[in-house]
Amino acid sequence: MTGYRRLVAGAVGLWLTGGSAAALQVEILQDKLDHPWALAFLPGDRGIVITERSGQLRHWQPQSGLSAPITGVPAVWAQRQGGLLDVALAPDFAQSRRVWLSYTLRGAQGVGAAVGFGRLSEDVRRLEGFTEVLRQAPALSSGANLGTRIAFAPTGHVWVAFGDNFVAENAQRLDTLQGKLVRLNPDGSVPADNPLVGREGARPEIWAWGLRNPQGLAVHPTTGVLWESEHGPRGGDEINRIARGQNYGWPLATWGVDYSGEKVPGSRGGEVAGTVPPVEWWKVSPAISGMAFYQHPRFPQWQNMLFVGALKDRNLIQLRLSGDRVVAQQRLLGARGERIRDVRAGPDGYLYLLTDEANGKLLRVSPEGAAP
Repeated sequence: MTGYRRLVAGAVGLWLTGGSAAALQVEILQDKLDHPWALAFLPGDRGIVITERSGQLRHWQPQSGLSAPITGVPAVWAQRQGGLLDVALAPDFAQSRRVWLSYTLRGAQGVGAAVGFGRLSEDVRRLEGFTEVLRQAPALSSGANLGTRIAFAPTGHVWVAFGDNFVAENAQRLDTLQGKLVRLNPDGSVPADNPLVGREGARPEIWAWGLRNPQGLAVHPTTGVLWESEHGPRGGDEINRIARGQNYGWPLATWGVDYSGEKVPGSRGGEVAGTVPPVEWWKVSPAISGMAFYQHPRFPQWQNMLFVGALKDRNLIQLRLSGDRVVAQQRLLGARGERIRDVRAGPDGYLYLLTDEANGKLLRVSPEGAAP
């Protein structure tokens, strides 16, 4: 069976999609979202919070559907690739009710990303006391290559991935936050053991550098290592394992070419001494996006796999891993998918996807024929 076959009409529907080896059930839980960008699961079956790039934070529950916008969210610059982007709950959310957001702002020099947090009210209607923690400086973007993603280390530290703002050489400069993976304490302060603390001319927040346009962050469930997905230029999308104080190469090392088809200015090839090669890369860019590791007993056939969204290819990519190596991959949504912006593994064992469309959708995905 190929393509989509709609089984239920209306806003909440069900498709079967993919070939026999990778058939899926895809349920539409919610539509009419305005370019949704990220989601996070509230504990205790309290539903899901969803960002819309135009600036709204929404709450969705199976019984009541989509809420009105949650108040207290910072105003954002919502043009091109900018707007309200990632959302993540602090590891101690049950006590602190702290919600982290990433978003874009326009400054005197251009557009940049920022991160901050607020306290989500018990009734999930307000984000209280929102505090901006870190702003990308200098803000150089015209609205492209902004990133951003947020993830929490097993230690409780906060990782934030910033794009290069389409100024590639700044990804190698240590005095800017373009093309960087930063690490912060849970309160937003700088950890004393970050690799560049005390180094003259370097930003102390930096944990790793040489990134282009990060679109996904996920912590490996057994090793605790951070993995990152990013857009290449024309070709060269890649997935990286992030380690302390390492250089991931952009623009010195890339498997892509410039949008003109010529060599990327400053590139020395696909692998360059002193830089860390990707775990996986694509010669033709799928425009990979959010990603999630799967480790849940509900669907054993998915154990220890990595799922990555694709915007240009309108698909969900399943990567089979052997240790830290990708040994096989498969496209799961056939030829009629939508732009997949975010991928998350739910606490119930299902995969949850967001589609980046004007009529964006929240999807729930499971293997075809799986028991509910």
